[in-house]
Amino acid sequence: MRIIKEILHPDELKAMAGATFGNLVKAVVDADKAIIAVDAELHSDLEALLLENGSKQKSLWGINLYPEIQGNNFIEFDSMINMRPSLGNRSRGVDDEGMRNKIVEIVAKRIKR
Repeated sequence: MRIIKEILHPDELKAMAGATFGNLVKAVVDADKAIIAVDAELHSDLEALLLENGSKQKSLWGINLYPEIQGNNFIEFDSMINMRPSLGNRSRGVDDEGMRNKIVEIVAKRIKR
């Protein structure tokens, strides 16, 4: 597991995918700190890592990254940690379009394509 505060290169992301799920890397984005935790079997493990490092629960969103896919399908908004009815998110996705856009911006900033 790693917290990406600078830039992750595509070859590193591909290697992570190959070592675990083959075609995807699980990630959790801290929307307030603009950082990403990557490379674990469960989003909840990445969530715990970020919480241990000072992140706030309400700022964390789980995604999957597909290193071999270009365009909009590179990011999949799907994680159990996203289910937060008390905050208005009633699905495993990210229901708020503004938050999805922010996550896309953070991923673009932190992961070189």
